[in-house]
Amino acid sequence: MLVLAFGLLGMAGMQSVSLRNNQSAFYRTQATTLTADMIERMRANKIGVEDGDYDDVAGAATASCFLVAGCTPGEMADQDVLDWTAMVAAALPGGDSVLCIDATGDDGTAAANACDGAGNVYAIKIWWDDNRDGVAEQRYVTTWQPL
Repeated sequence: MLVLAFGLLGMAGMQSVSLRNNQSAFYRTQATTLTADMIERMRANKIGVEDGDYDDVAGAATASCFLVAGCTPGEMADQDVLDWTAMVAAALPGGDSVLCIDATGDDGTAAANACDGAGNVYAIKIWWDDNRDGVAEQRYVTTWQPL
């Protein structure tokens, strides 16, 4: 009976680790999908990208982007960044993000994004709290160079 009890406890522990790893993989998939979404937004607004309107901005709501008349590429960039950061925050626990020009894309933390503004490669950085300890330490970075 004792051996069976230890075996069942071991199986329960494995199930717990499996669930935690599955959740972690889900968050990484969400981060991957969100970075692809931002790249597609930037591809759709080539003028905004060329003008640097996506570089390290907080984003802003632009009502004219939802009207028939439309909005400028800069206003569209602001709206894109605002919508995208809201999606990151909603999809990931403690989700934080930045989109910036950065020569060394794979660096920084949620508190200090380490964007240097050098070069012409955009870094899309997303952080989230993978182990739910209150600190967004898990990072996913994608770099993209406009053509």
